[in-house]
This record gives sequence, C-alpha cells and structure tokens, in this order.
Amino acid sequence: MTGMTATVPYGADQTLYLVMDAQGGKGQEFHNPVERPDFDTVVEDLLAARFSNPVGIFAFNTLEHWTADISKNVAEEILCRCDIDGAPVPSYLEDFVANSLNGDRARKR
Repeated sequence: MTGMTATVPYGADQTLYLVMDAQGGKGQEFHNPVERPDFDTVVEDLLAARFSNPVGIFAFNTLEHWTADISKNVAEEILCRCDIDGAPVPSYLEDFVANSLNGDRARKR
C-alpha cells in the first residue's frame, strides 16, 4: 500500500497489533491501521477514546508466521473491564463491541 510505513519487525519474535480505524464519510470510508505494541495497550487506548471508529483489530507475528482477527477477544476484554468497574460499555465503543460479538451483549446493559 502506498504511504504506509513498514510496521513488521524483521526477525523479531514479537506480536504486533493493528487497530483498523475507519475514517471518512459513509460509503467513502478508508481504514487507517494504527500499530500498538501489546494487547493491553489496544484495550486501554480504545477505552480512552483514542480511536474514532474502530472496525477491526488484528494481531500478527512474522517469526511464527501467523495472523489473527482478535476483534472478538478485545470486545470481550472491554466488556470484562466495564463489568469490573460497574460501568456500561462507552457509547463510542458500542458498535465495535456489538459487531465483534455479533450483537451478543453490548446493548443489553
């Protein structure tokens, strides 16, 4: 892709996380990947509203040759942290959590 910086570490046994943040008007959205170093940072940044419209979160490890869509895992962690705090899922994350969990729990609070 043009204009994207290389985020894949060469030879490092490290898992990287990409948050796909949709930007632009409806029907003209593009997904801007934002790199994060670990799972907790992804969750903390989402809860701190550092993304405007998260649509997917992916993890990859070049040494072990795997990649995974971890959106559901992140959504479950957001629910868990909100439950522990006794707080509802923040409104700006409701769509992400509902879509990631297929509408299972996010709006039932």
